[in-house]
Amino acid sequence: MTETTERRNTATGDGAAPPEARGSTAIADTVVAKIAGMAAREIPEVHNLGGGMTRAFGAVRQRVPGGSAGVTQGVKVEVGERQAAVDLDVVVEYGAAIADTAADIRTNVINAVERMTGLEVVEVNIAVDDVHLPDEEDEGEGGSEQEGRRVA
Repeated sequence: MTETTERRNTATGDGAAPPEARGSTAIADTVVAKIAGMAAREIPEVHNLGGGMTRAFGAVRQRVPGGSAGVTQGVKVEVGERQAAVDLDVVVEYGAAIADTAADIRTNVINAVERMTGLEVVEVNIAVDDVHLPDEEDEGEGGSEQEGRRVA
């Protein structure tokens, strides 16, 4: 046996390939989108994700029995074999420094996706679609203003 062969056999025990080389792992786009959506929502200045129509559909979907708010609302991803790119539509709280908030979102999303999936995040593009004002009612939490009047 050559010296190289001996080292390989010693390193792997019985000469078989290491566990990480036995098979492949495929990570679905929806998995990365969920991780990115959750990571973005962890930033306190983020009020919601998604553009106006997306948030409206999300509010309707949440009211349907069996429906959910949708963690991937406002999140688009492209996943390759080793890399991922993330696009986020964000609504920030009024008074938040948008550039700082975007940097915090970007850092949190990159760290979460890379840690949980092992993929390299090549870019996180953030579009700030709206600013949530303190006196605005949230469609997802309390219904629309018009709905509130009907109930009262």
